[in-house]
Amino acid sequence: MECISVFDMLKIGVGPSSSHTLGPWRAAERWIAELKDAHIFNQVVEVNVHLYGSLSLTGKGHATDTAIILGLLGTDPVHVPIEAITSLLEEVETTRTLLFGGIIPIPFDKAKAITFKREFLPFHANGMKFIATLANGEFAQETYYSIGGGFVVIEERPNSKINKAVFKSFPYPITTGNELLQYCKQEQTSISDVVLRNERSLRGDAEIDTEIRHIWHTMLDCMYTGCHTKGTLPGGLNVKRRAFEIHEKLHGNAPYSNPQEWLESIRNTTVRFRQIIKWVSCFALAVNEVNASLGRVVTAPTNGSAGVIPAVLMYYLVIENHDGDFDDIKKFLLVAGEIGSIFKKGATISAAMGGCQAEIGVSSSMAAGALTELMGGTPDQVLMAAEIAMEHHLGLTCDPIGGLVQVPCIERNAMGAIKAINAAELAMDADPKDAKVPLDKVVNTMWETAKDMNSKYKETSEGGLAVGVFLSDC
Repeated sequence: MECISVFDMLKIGVGPSSSHTLGPWRAAERWIAELKDAHIFNQVVEVNVHLYGSLSLTGKGHATDTAIILGLLGTDPVHVPIEAITSLLEEVETTRTLLFGGIIPIPFDKAKAITFKREFLPFHANGMKFIATLANGEFAQETYYSIGGGFVVIEERPNSKINKAVFKSFPYPITTGNELLQYCKQEQTSISDVVLRNERSLRGDAEIDTEIRHIWHTMLDCMYTGCHTKGTLPGGLNVKRRAFEIHEKLHGNAPYSNPQEWLESIRNTTVRFRQIIKWVSCFALAVNEVNASLGRVVTAPTNGSAGVIPAVLMYYLVIENHDGDFDDIKKFLLVAGEIGSIFKKGATISAAMGGCQAEIGVSSSMAAGALTELMGGTPDQVLMAAEIAMEHHLGLTCDPIGGLVQVPCIERNAMGAIKAINAAELAMDADPKDAKVPLDKVVNTMWETAKDMNSKYKETSEGGLAVGVFLSDC
């Protein structure tokens, strides 16, 4: 049984896409590790990468080639200084030399070394093949698949170390929402507590808290950065950053000097219903504007949907509970991560496989369930909220204009956040016994919908808005 940690679902990385940027970056890192394990890394004299399917069709807009190069350079997406990325890429471009793994200089012409192939490999829409030419003329190659949320697998070796590193064993193994509810009833406890017990089988409380703080601080910094950066987004669409002006109008002149003081200043601001909607939208837009600018975000469960969960968590801290603290943040992220893992096991979190319902829909579901627990909802109500949120995202297509994670992606995060809050409120006012659709049924339905969906609506930029709006109009 696949047991996925919260920290697998909520990863820190660089935008704009978890499947098209973070996944390929991680694949390049893992390939280097495999070459070293095979004791042939030092023999590499040339590197070539083939991108297939969705990685090829929208890879340039999603910075897939950029991520591949950064991975081949041996940099890590969690720690690489964002401000250093441009200079690293420019050096490779100018010198036509790649410092492979940060160690071996090899000739590298990006236009020739990275090939965009339109065909789809059978296992998954996001396939990539890494090929190394060795000094003796032989080749070493591996094919990886980026299956969403930064997860990377090798189809040919399902029991390999690369897969075992992701899927672990838990004392409460959970595949479905029903199983999760059974454990809650059996232990007479909350969803967040069951998830915490599972996490404790992998790491100590101190490490869990440290990692959750790291995730939350990254989310908060991301919102802060987005709310304080103006201009246009890169990529050619000239999309104006809106979070800055929305924040400026809402916040006023309250003093602050860092993200935490900024949060406290917002808590002290009197808000009306209309302002609440604007604040939530502002937080979500801020995150995804940072994401679209190759900034650092948290996959939740993907980069393209990274704004929903932090926006809803901020809603709780700013509107629902001014005394909300780290324990609330911890519970929220534990519940959100578990709901996301249920969708990953039962359906998909990859837009290339399921459309945007697999990204914004899942993130909205995760946020709705997590908010419901913090508002005092029962485990049944938590899953009811998660179901409601997904039910109203079913069939949502992924059709990014220009292959960029900008239009309609950024606004969809704001819509997903608002839907999550609404779903939580509906669940809190309802008796779960009256629910007509359990979470597991909507997970199954989402997967069936994904399989029925035409491939042009699955992150290929070959349908929907991507062809209905001409780039010249933007």
